[in-house]
Amino acid sequence: MKVIEAAKFGGPDVLVPRDEPEPTAGPGEVVMRVAAVDTLFVDTRIRSGWGREIFGITAPYIPGGGISGEVVEVGDGVPQDLIGSRVLAYTSDPGPSGGYAEQLVVAGDALIPVPDEVGLDQAASLIHDGVTGMRLMETAAIKPGERVLVVGATGGMGILLVQLAHAAGAQVIAAARGAEKLALARDLGADITVDYSEPGWADRVLEATGGHGADVVFDGVGAEIGRAAFDATAPGGRFSAHGATIGGFTELDPQELQRRRVTLRGIADVQLDLDERRRLATAALAEVAAGRLKPVIGKTYPLTDAPAAHSAIENRTVIGKILILP
Repeated sequence: MKVIEAAKFGGPDVLVPRDEPEPTAGPGEVVMRVAAVDTLFVDTRIRSGWGREIFGITAPYIPGGGISGEVVEVGDGVPQDLIGSRVLAYTSDPGPSGGYAEQLVVAGDALIPVPDEVGLDQAASLIHDGVTGMRLMETAAIKPGERVLVVGATGGMGILLVQLAHAAGAQVIAAARGAEKLALARDLGADITVDYSEPGWADRVLEATGGHGADVVFDGVGAEIGRAAFDATAPGGRFSAHGATIGGFTELDPQELQRRRVTLRGIADVQLDLDERRRLATAALAEVAAGRLKPVIGKTYPLTDAPAAHSAIENRTVIGKILILP
């Protein structure tokens, strides 16, 4: 079978194909035929050499931390009736390893069933962003009528957060870059849109809220964009600094947070154990199955085009989720 390996740390061209024997399920394991691999911005950063001390990854390695697919073989101790099941699975913990492959062995007790109403590509798009988005919504505890600012509103998770906040009865303000992305945000339920590439965009958020500011801010971008979003946060608001797509996570002064009574949550607040991820993934899948949540998949790539998928993520040339389809 074919796999894609990061032969070393570097640019997208370090992702190279190689052949491996087809896997066999051991006791307690299953073999999945991989349908779709979730592909994240953080995957491109890890491939470039970032975060080795965090994830403990050494090259060469096979990327891909979350997959969807079909069970094609089960090992001893795993029910035979799982064969043919449509499922989600995490490939390793911690750190991504293994998903860029045609088939993969995973633990039989870690599978997440995919409802019939949900496509396997949609399911793969939820295994990370859906889980994190559902967690952020739980901790934010949005009340009807509150003002919610989603920064990076047309990324994989931002798309979900706009819809979830709208469904919760919030006034949703979507911040993204460019007219096409802002139009998508409006289609997803945003009441107000602002282009964060324009000077003074945070002032427009304040104006749109009558000077009040956003009660809840989901910062999926970080760095100076996140800092500007903080300036548009209401006193006593809630600020989630979970994104770092243009540099580092947003850094805020503890004294200023205290003075403005803003509750800050960061990336550590969405580092979840497997049981919690499975619970939240199941909840996200149920929302899609019921038609209340719609992932937006901007483009898919075959396995051998993994370098092009990484380039598209880094160059921000695709709106919505990017998936690799082995």
